[in-house]
Amino acid sequence: MLFNSIDFALFLPIVFALYWVIGSERLKIQNILLLVASYYFYGCWDWRFLGLIIFSSFIDYSIGNALSKTENLNERKLLLFLSLFVNLGFLGFFKYYNFFLDSFTTVFTFFGQSFEPSRLNIILPVGISFYTFQTLSYTIDVYRKKLEPSKDIISFFAFVSFFPQLVAGPIERATKLLPQFYEKRSFKQNLAIDGMRQILWGLFKKMVIADSCAEYVNSMFQWYEYQSASTLLVAAILFAFQIYCDFSGYSDIAIGTSRLFGFKLMKNFNFPYFSRDIGEFWRRWHISLSTWFRDYLYIPLGGSRGGNGMRVRNTFIIFIVSGFWHGANWTFLFWGFLNALYFIPLLLLGKNRSNLDTVAAGRIFPSMKEIIQIMSTFLLTVFAWIFFRAESITKALLYIGKLFDSSIFSIPKDFKLSLLLLIMFFMIIEWLQREKEHGLENLESKMSKSTRWIFYVFLIFLIYIFEGEQANFIYFQF
Repeated sequence: MLFNSIDFALFLPIVFALYWVIGSERLKIQNILLLVASYYFYGCWDWRFLGLIIFSSFIDYSIGNALSKTENLNERKLLLFLSLFVNLGFLGFFKYYNFFLDSFTTVFTFFGQSFEPSRLNIILPVGISFYTFQTLSYTIDVYRKKLEPSKDIISFFAFVSFFPQLVAGPIERATKLLPQFYEKRSFKQNLAIDGMRQILWGLFKKMVIADSCAEYVNSMFQWYEYQSASTLLVAAILFAFQIYCDFSGYSDIAIGTSRLFGFKLMKNFNFPYFSRDIGEFWRRWHISLSTWFRDYLYIPLGGSRGGNGMRVRNTFIIFIVSGFWHGANWTFLFWGFLNALYFIPLLLLGKNRSNLDTVAAGRIFPSMKEIIQIMSTFLLTVFAWIFFRAESITKALLYIGKLFDSSIFSIPKDFKLSLLLLIMFFMIIEWLQREKEHGLENLESKMSKSTRWIFYVFLIFLIYIFEGEQANFIYFQF
């Protein structure tokens, strides 16, 4: 079930109405409703994979309780290993089996050996990368004694399968989200209204900006051999907007939907294209994943406590693993490696945390230095996104090679002025709201009631006229 579908437009108000009719005094029944609704939501993709998420939930629930019954270090390590083995085993099989098989085949063939194993026709369960990391955060934090194991199986299963963020995040920590299933949740009109605004902004980003960019990007990346350098440059820039608006649009809808039910999810994107360096970009892009890797991989590896050698090693590990998390393709690994190369100079110079504030805070216009910093950081990310989008590293290199051509000064092919105006409109709103949680937050302080409603209707109108074929969110494939 897609967020941008009629099915979800019917599903959400029905669940919302039932949820608040039940009332906060009957917390367990509310949680049962959320669990049933979440399983229905997930089952709409492919009911066969419901067994997988139920089994994963049961394993981690059982291991969490087993950890509470022993203080023996070896037994606790064995239980943690079992959780890691089961969860990462499922993830590895469904997502990476054929990738490793093809890689081994290539190696054997390179050395002149005949090796022809049978590939499996594996269907990737939607959201497996997200809910696997979410359940792992529970087991690891229980093992570390940062979280009491859950005794409420309904709440735990609802936490794992919570439908707003089940299939594409944010990847919530058990320490933050799970306790919210134990507490009474009262309806708060102001939060619900803000949630609806965030949903509207997310739909605008996905259906108007991302899907409009996708049409151009898909065509130009598929037939890049026949395009001018200027056309390929525009396509690369548009992909940067496509992936941002697609993924952050999903996050906005997920966070806004959660607010309707009295839950608070973490902010997953913080206006990353206004970053002044790559370090700042990664503090603002896919925050739930980058902080997950920081807390559960980077710090356990030693973090930044050692010398430069250890810091560089750990940084490369984090970025390459992050790339591999995104997909079973060498392009994602190289994308992660390239971002590590961007980041290392900042790390060695001690400037990776230079820009912790919001750019041009309290000002309408940035300084010339800030403009240069933002533009250079954006162009670095655009270059890296080419590897992320390309089907292979070879095709990415050929695409980049065609950028260095005299046709870079030609007029881009088939580029529509309307799309440029839409992106400019979007970026102006994002810039003006860059110190807020999302693009439509707290508009009452800037607009009269009538102006706000005109603005909302305008966004809805744009969504309506740009609505085409329902497109999956990019991160569903991860």
